[in-house]
Amino acid sequence: MICFPSCKINLGLRITQKRADGFHALETVFFPISIKDALEIIIEPDANASPITFTSSGLAINGDPSDNLCFKAYGLIKKDYATISNIKMHLHKQIPMGAGLGGGSSDGAFTLVALNQLFNLQIPGDKLMQYALTLGSDCPFFILNSPAYATGRGEILKPMHINLDGYSIVIVNPGIAISTKLAFSLITPKVPDTNLETIICEPVSTWKDVLINDFEAPIFNSFPELANIKETLYQKGAVYASMTGTGSTVYGIFPTSMMDTLGFNFPAHYFVATAS
Repeated sequence: MICFPSCKINLGLRITQKRADGFHALETVFFPISIKDALEIIIEPDANASPITFTSSGLAINGDPSDNLCFKAYGLIKKDYATISNIKMHLHKQIPMGAGLGGGSSDGAFTLVALNQLFNLQIPGDKLMQYALTLGSDCPFFILNSPAYATGRGEILKPMHINLDGYSIVIVNPGIAISTKLAFSLITPKVPDTNLETIICEPVSTWKDVLINDFEAPIFNSFPELANIKETLYQKGAVYASMTGTGSTVYGIFPTSMMDTLGFNFPAHYFVATAS
C-alpha cells in the first residue's frame, strides 16, 4: 500500500492559555497543502522477522527509527490488534523537518489510516483520532486532512470551507531549525479580541493585519532573516504572508495569475503549492 502524507500551513496561530497539564491551549486554522511525502507499507511474509522494518530515503531523518512517528503509529495499532502481520515500511521524505509544516505528524497519522485499510481493521474515525492525539497534538488534523478551525491542543477540529481558488501558495523554507520548546518559552498566552474563525471567513485581502501568528514577533526578533522573507513576499505581491507554526517556514498567498511573472532569489528552498 502506498499513500502520500501531505503537510499543512497555519492560517493564524494564537496561544490563549497555559493549561494545567503542561500543554498550551491554542486556536488556529489548519490548511493542507500539496507538498507530500511518500509512504509504502507491505506485509512481511516471514512471521519470524522483526514486527516492523523501517527504512527511509530523500531528506535525511535524524535519530533512531523507533522514535519516528510512523514506527510509533504501528506500535499503537499492534498493541490493540496483536494479530496483525509484521510489516516493511519505507518513507520517502520530501517535507522539510522542524519547519512548522507538520510533516512528521502527517506521516504518523497517514500510517494509522493506511494500517487500518491494509488490515481491514475497521477502526472508526474517533478512535483513529485518539491514536493520533497520542502521537502528537496536531496529528488528529491529518486524519481529517481538510481545512479546519482547531482549538484545545489542536485536536478539537471544526471543518471549514476556505476557498483559495485562484491563489497559489509560495512556501519558503530557509533551513533554520527552531526549537518548539524555545518558541513556546517566548510566548505570553493571551485571548485575542477576535477569534480566528471569524477572521478567516473574511476575504483573503483583509487578512494582512489581523490574521496573526503569535510566534512571529519573538521568532523574527531572533531570526531577522525570516522577517526579511515575509517582507519580500509582500513586495512581490502576496495578498497575505505569514510564518507557519513555530517556524521557520514562511509562506505567501499570491493570485495564481501572477505566478509566471514572479522571480525569487531566496537563499533557501521554496515551493509553489496548492491546496492538498
